[in-house]
Amino acid sequence: MKITAIDTFVVDAGWRPWQFVAVRTDEGITGYGEMSDGRNPYGIVGTVNDFLPILDGKDPLAVEMRYWDMYRMSRQSTGGIAAKAIAGIELALWDIKGKALGVPVYSLFGGPTRESQQVYWSHCGTSRVRANELIGVPPLDSFEAVTELGAEVREKGFKALKTNLNFPGTTPRAYVGGFGGASGSTDQNVTWQTLEHLEKYIGAFSKGTKGEVQIALDLNFHFKPLAARQICNVMEQFNTMWVEVDMYEPEGLAEVKAGTMVPITSGENLFGIREYRPYFENRSMDNVMIDVPWNGFARSRDVAMLAESYELNIAPHNYYSHLSTMHSINLCATVPNVRIMEADIDDVPWKDELTGGPIDYTNGEVQVPTKPGWGVDIDEAVARAHVWNSGRGPGF
Repeated sequence: MKITAIDTFVVDAGWRPWQFVAVRTDEGITGYGEMSDGRNPYGIVGTVNDFLPILDGKDPLAVEMRYWDMYRMSRQSTGGIAAKAIAGIELALWDIKGKALGVPVYSLFGGPTRESQQVYWSHCGTSRVRANELIGVPPLDSFEAVTELGAEVREKGFKALKTNLNFPGTTPRAYVGGFGGASGSTDQNVTWQTLEHLEKYIGAFSKGTKGEVQIALDLNFHFKPLAARQICNVMEQFNTMWVEVDMYEPEGLAEVKAGTMVPITSGENLFGIREYRPYFENRSMDNVMIDVPWNGFARSRDVAMLAESYELNIAPHNYYSHLSTMHSINLCATVPNVRIMEADIDDVPWKDELTGGPIDYTNGEVQVPTKPGWGVDIDEAVARAHVWNSGRGPGF
C-alpha cells in the first residue's frame, strides 16, 4: 500500500474553524484525522502540504516511520503548527491501518480497557454566549437562564459540566483577556468585581444542578498565579470538579495547586512528553489534559502512560468535531488512567452531518466504538459545503 494524495478541509464550525486531513492510498482506503486550531487554520493545512513530498508513495502502515520522517523535517520548529499538522496526518494513518486490518484503532494498542467513557458537557453556557441563534438554544441573557441551563445538564444525565468566565445579559459576553481582551487584560489580574460576579455565576449553575453535577471552570490563559489562586478560593464553596489553568510555567502552576483545595487541571496546550514532564515533576496538576488532534495518537498515549507513572489521570481535550471525539474515546480505550472526557454538546447544526450522524450521550457516557479505524468518516461533501472564510478571525 502506498500514499497517493493528501487533501485538507477547513470547515466553518460557527465561531471557530475545524481542520481535517484525508490521506488517500492506492488500495482505495482513505484515512481521516482532525487537527483543529481555532486561530491558525490555514497555517496548519499549509504545513500539511509541506509534508507531502516526504510522504508521497510511502507505506502508510509504517506509522511510526512516517511520524519520525515528519518530525525530523520540522524538528527546528517542534510544537505549534508543525506538531498539529503532523498529528492530523498521523491520526489519518492510524485510521488507514485500522481499516486495512478491520479493527478499531484502540485494538492496535491492546485495547479496549473499557466499554464506555463518562463525558462532561463542555463550554456549557459559553457556546450560548457566542452563538445561541445558530445553535438553536435559548440565550444566556440572565442568571436565571444560567440556572435553567444547569437544570438542563442535570436532567439530560450528565454528571459534570465545564464553563468559562461568562457574563450573562442582554448582550452576553465571555472573558477573553488572555486571547485578546481590552486594554490591561494582558496584566492577567482579577478584580474584586470579577470575583463577586464569578461567585454569583457559578452559584446560578449550582442552583440548577441541585448539587448533582460537578462544575469545572476553565480559566484558559487569562490569569497569573495570584489571580488564579484567588479564583480557586471562590470555587472552594461549590461542588467543583476542577479549575483549569493554562500556564507555561510549571512551578507557577504548582503554586496555584498548593494554594487551594480544588483540583487543578492543565496541559491542553502542551506537546509531547518533553513538555509535560516538568509539570509532572513539579506536581503542577491533579488531572492531565491531552489534546489528541494536536499531539497525535501515539504521542498522546505516551503522555498518558507517563502520567500514569506519576499516579495522574488524564482528561482528553475535545473542543472539536465528532471525529475528534472518536480520537479521544479511542485513547481512553487504550489506557488505565482516565478521569473524564470532554465533549461539546451545544454546537453547530451540521456537526452530526459531518461524520454521518449524532453521538449518543445517554447518562453522560459515550460507548467505545467497534467499527474499524476511528469508527466514523468525514463526509467530504458536507465539509466542502461549510468552508471557513480565511478572512474571519476566531469568535473566542
